[in-house]
Amino acid sequence: METKALWEQYHLPVYYFILKKVQEEDIAQEVLQNVFLKIHEYLHQLKDEAKTEAWIFQIVRNEINNYYRKQSFQTRKISLWRKEEEAYTNICCFDRFINRLPEIYKTPIRLVYIEGYSQIQTAQKIGISLANTKARIRRAKAILKENFSKCCKFEVNKDGKLIGEPDCVFCQ
Repeated sequence: METKALWEQYHLPVYYFILKKVQEEDIAQEVLQNVFLKIHEYLHQLKDEAKTEAWIFQIVRNEINNYYRKQSFQTRKISLWRKEEEAYTNICCFDRFINRLPEIYKTPIRLVYIEGYSQIQTAQKIGISLANTKARIRRAKAILKENFSKCCKFEVNKDGKLIGEPDCVFCQ
């Protein structure tokens, strides 16, 4: 069995199935392309030609899920970034405390929490291990919490989050 024959037989039913799920023609076309790329790439793994249709539609369902997972991740990442950005701009003395951190801690904190890199990307960018990156971030957070509680009278709740109102000379 060849990809061309499968295309001719299944591309319309697959396309309409995808369209029904994603409800946008451009996205349906994109998913359809991905589906047939996978079919072409893995056709050699199809053992029983009698199960071709089930195999194809399993690929279709997986690709639709991949599309939604990708969309969900991108949307979540953008919304989390905005929430973090808003949260950091409203915290008393935040920039001052970040700038006072020793460079060894300041760099990973900035990369992860301000610039939005993952901890893995940060480790690669700095040239240290992931475990070392996590340790530096943990130490930086401890220093920041201490500074916030001393200067601004913030407290740390049971979830490890800063709570309270700023109460220092810099904030007034």
